Amino acid sequence: MAERPVISGTKPRSGFEELLDLLDELHVPDGYKAEIIRGSIVLSPWSKGYYTPVMKSVCNQLEPYLPEGHVIERTPQLFVFPGVERGYGPDIHAAHERVYGTTSSRLDGEGLSFVAELTSTSTRDEDLTDKAKTYGQVGVPIYLVLDMQEEQAFVYGSPSPRGYEVRFSKPFGEKLYIPDPFGCELDTNGFQAPSSEA
Repeated sequence: MAERPVISGTKPRSGFEELLDLLDELHVPDGYKAEIIRGSIVLSPWSKGYYTPVMKSVCNQLEPYLPEGHVIERTPQLFVFPGVERGYGPDIHAAHERVYGTTSSRLDGEGLSFVAELTSTSTRDEDLTDKAKTYGQVGVPIYLVLDMQEEQAFVYGSPSPRGYEVRFSKPFGEKLYIPDPFGCELDTNGFQAPSSEA
């Protein structure tokens, strides 16, 4: 494998670093967020209105069980995983407060203690496959997928180099056990789509 030349004391950049730089400069259309998935920049639409109370409920229910020094957020942030060349912007994320103590817009994905994604028709496959595998391989303790199309909640635990070893699921309306380091139940009652427009 040929090495890239280093010009004037600069370090060679990987394709992933170039994608991150491009992402920093990208003008993302209103209504979309950008992530790096499988070596490509992927745009996905913002969440539907009823996702907001669902995300708030998840945060409120899990906050009392956070590991010491950790915070849970719904703010849009980019977490990077250089070892697997991924950059994700999860809907909900929890990490030690020091992970957020940076001026960079690229946060350390390996500092996450919890991630949750609420699927959309355009992101569902990646949320259930690529993200589940990546989060497990890099050691994120808990990954929660709220499948908004099938109204089903999945929780993944026991991360390993092969991905997650444990997966539980429940239909919306039931309680789902969230394993350690949380060790609590998540009540999914009310996570269903509204029956009609207001």
